[in-house]
Amino acid sequence: MLRAVTPGGHPLITASWLVGIGVAIVAVFAAALGAYVAAAILGLGASVVLVAAFVAYQVRLRRFSATLVAAEDALDAGDLQSARQLMAPRLARFHKFPLVQEVAADVLYAAGDPLSAASLWESAMKRLGAPRIAARLVAAYAALNRGGDARRVAALVPEDRLVSLALAWSELVATGGDRARGLVLSDSLVADVEHSENATVAAMTAAVAAIADARRGDRIGMSTKLEAMRVAKPTAHDAAFLRYLAGVALREAGDIDGARREFSVAVDRSPDSIGGALARRERANLST
Repeated sequence: MLRAVTPGGHPLITASWLVGIGVAIVAVFAAALGAYVAAAILGLGASVVLVAAFVAYQVRLRRFSATLVAAEDALDAGDLQSARQLMAPRLARFHKFPLVQEVAADVLYAAGDPLSAASLWESAMKRLGAPRIAARLVAAYAALNRGGDARRVAALVPEDRLVSLALAWSELVATGGDRARGLVLSDSLVADVEHSENATVAAMTAAVAAIADARRGDRIGMSTKLEAMRVAKPTAHDAAFLRYLAGVALREAGDIDGARREFSVAVDRSPDSIGGALARRERANLST
């Protein structure tokens, strides 16, 4: 709290704390010398300064916390630009604070920068714990085609459904993924998809299962799951990611033209999102 570089800190607050503590020490010495009236006055003054500094610190800390919440709300609304504007100065100043790292990574991943996001989430996970961070970190490694890293992180929280969903995507698509394990994971997830309380997560589960069906050569199953995916009404950024997954399924089924169309829709709908970035990469690979 004494440090001006903490989220609620400020040089004036630090100075106030030091002054208050100094005055309190003087009050103690005054009392020891028998100057009780002076000691009482000094003690009262020290108390006022310290309480004022504490209140100011709490106000600034709450404002800081409100900024993090506002950034997450902007992401939920699909407003990447506002989320970036809110988090850029906070990350620049407080880049070692785990809560800042977590929210900044959310913004960076959503904006199509999974490499920077993975670095921040790895650091934040050391303080905030794997149950809170792992699902997003596994997704970042899947987006980076780093199947081994995705598997390493997923092993920390083996029973988490979102972690399993991200891992299934990684195993089915990423470089170094275990395709057979991806098929098993996707089957397990889609069998229980009706219990999902989040329509977007259910749609992503169906899309990943469609990729699994495509790899098996089950075009009917793939088509059925892609139709189920399209029922969701996500934000533009989530919709782009779903279209990217659909494009991967169609590519695995050998429908290159269909895959290209899905990737193009994802890029057109949300070019600066993670879905748009991944679709752009995969569309470019189709041409080679």
